[in-house]
Amino acid sequence: MNSLKRVSFIIVTLLSAGCRFYSAPVPLADHYFLNPDKNLYAVGRVALIQLNNDSSYPQIAGDTTEALYQALQKKQVFGVTLVHQDDPAWRSLQLDLDSNYTLEQLAAVRRTLNCDAILTGTLTEYQPYPHLTIGLRLKLLDLRDGTLLWALEQIWDSADKATEYRIKDYFLFQVRSGYEPLREQLVAVSSLKFVKFVAYEVAETLNP
Repeated sequence: MNSLKRVSFIIVTLLSAGCRFYSAPVPLADHYFLNPDKNLYAVGRVALIQLNNDSSYPQIAGDTTEALYQALQKKQVFGVTLVHQDDPAWRSLQLDLDSNYTLEQLAAVRRTLNCDAILTGTLTEYQPYPHLTIGLRLKLLDLRDGTLLWALEQIWDSADKATEYRIKDYFLFQVRSGYEPLREQLVAVSSLKFVKFVAYEVAETLNP
């Protein structure tokens, strides 16, 4: 029996015996950019600006921003400060989140918000039914030289089978409350739980 047939035989045998396998969660490698020439651990402090909202649900952008803030804090790649769009300091800069900034504008952001990089973005899509869907477009800019450090554009659909498998991994490896299928289903029906899952996956792509 050659090695390929031997591996196939072992897998079929184990599955027949009722064993279940879960791989550790992995980043969404096809949907984000990470600058290979920059060390994110050297960035210092990042200002996370409350996300723009292109959906028709006013509250969801705030909920997603808060979940991202918590997930980034847990990741501990850099320090992070949450800045709301109605913050007087941010409003004084009079900047559009979706615009490209000049070096002078970036320097002004650095002075005003006392940070080394800025994380901005837009909640591009949100649908609570017939199944939960969230879309994000994010970018992390180095305020010192205007370099793009990281960017992500992705849509999460709770009806997608690959997303369902990652939700299982999320509960198994991160929530650590025991394997409970009902809790997995809750992520797919609870907007706040799904947002936390999405925020976790976003933070996982920040691996220097």
